[in-house]
Amino acid sequence: MAMTMTQKILAARAGLPSVSAGQLIEADIDLALGNDVTTPVAIAEFEKIGAAAVFDQNKVVIVPDHFTPNKDIKSARHCKIVREFARRHNIKNYFEVGEMGIEHCLLPEKGLVTAGDAVIGADSHTCTYGALGAFATGVGSTDLAAAMYSGKAWFKVPEALKFNLVGALPEWVSGKDVILHIIGKIGVDGALYQSMEFHGEGLAALSMDDRFTIANMAIEAGAKNGIFPVDDKTREYIREHNAAQGTEYTADEDAEYAAEYTVDLSKLRPTVSFPHLPENTRTIDEVGDVPVDQVVIGSCTNGRLSDLRAAAGILRGKKVASGVRLIILPGTQRIYLEALKEGIIEDLINAGAAVSTPTCGCCLGGHMGVLAEGERAVSTTNRNFVGRMGHPSSEVYLASPVVAAASALAGRLFDPAAL
Repeated sequence: MAMTMTQKILAARAGLPSVSAGQLIEADIDLALGNDVTTPVAIAEFEKIGAAAVFDQNKVVIVPDHFTPNKDIKSARHCKIVREFARRHNIKNYFEVGEMGIEHCLLPEKGLVTAGDAVIGADSHTCTYGALGAFATGVGSTDLAAAMYSGKAWFKVPEALKFNLVGALPEWVSGKDVILHIIGKIGVDGALYQSMEFHGEGLAALSMDDRFTIANMAIEAGAKNGIFPVDDKTREYIREHNAAQGTEYTADEDAEYAAEYTVDLSKLRPTVSFPHLPENTRTIDEVGDVPVDQVVIGSCTNGRLSDLRAAAGILRGKKVASGVRLIILPGTQRIYLEALKEGIIEDLINAGAAVSTPTCGCCLGGHMGVLAEGERAVSTTNRNFVGRMGHPSSEVYLASPVVAAASALAGRLFDPAAL
């Protein structure tokens, strides 16, 4: 039976010769991930069933990143719960403040995910790891509890959408613009419980960071997961981060897809998602006059070193507009340190930015930049729902790091090419 990349991984993990869309399976997982928000609930369920130990001390990962360093007493209590659980069960991959990072930046960096893995995480953006040729998807805390105990999870095998990428990215256009363009085209439910598979000669134009960003936001189209085939760039990344070699899966030529789309990368423009849905996209030429109060560059979507480099390239030697707050959220401590060594952090601070320790921070309206009523933010994060970053009357505009940086200088949504 012909299968997609995702179907082949699920078949292998279920010990089956093949699977088909809609089939219910029980599959072994290679990694179970939780954070400081979702893991306390999973721990309560884990203990409720009387589980004595996790299935594998090396395959349960806990990263306290959403409200850490602790923003209040409640978040401190949550972090204490996961910290004590990690100690009790000798969790090898528990990352404390000072060594942690934003989970979906940290796990690939640590070499914890590789090609062909099946990964679940109690966080919707777990789909990020599809950039490495892995099946990765978000689950609820109860599913995480069961997986921590059994090392297994139930899945309904998703059907797939095929995205043929052609051409190369023009200047000022990045992976963030690619995925915003796609979501604008198919809508926030355009891939509902489907696998978004990316193919075509245009893949050669995408860096690994571009791919992480695109896979990260597959969930914003309603997808079960996003996945890229393994190529030389993937293999090099896996080697550099000391990950296991893994297993490379390719879709069969006659695999069935629910729909196919062609995206000409060369024709894309910097793209902005207007409130209050990621599908509400406009190119930078169409945004009009939109003054902003705050700019955020970071998150699991765009907090990598290349993102900080791109922002610093725009901001270097200039000053943020009066009245605009610029907040930088590096993805991990390693990224932060590399940015310091390269002088990027100095450039950002000289431009007027406030630089945070790695944390999800204001992305989910947590801390480090929550918006007041009526305020607008341009953000490199992944969601712009009502109240996502603060007050229900605030607004979030999603954009790439270069558009965000240019907007910080101009005090309004701005085309980086016009600087």
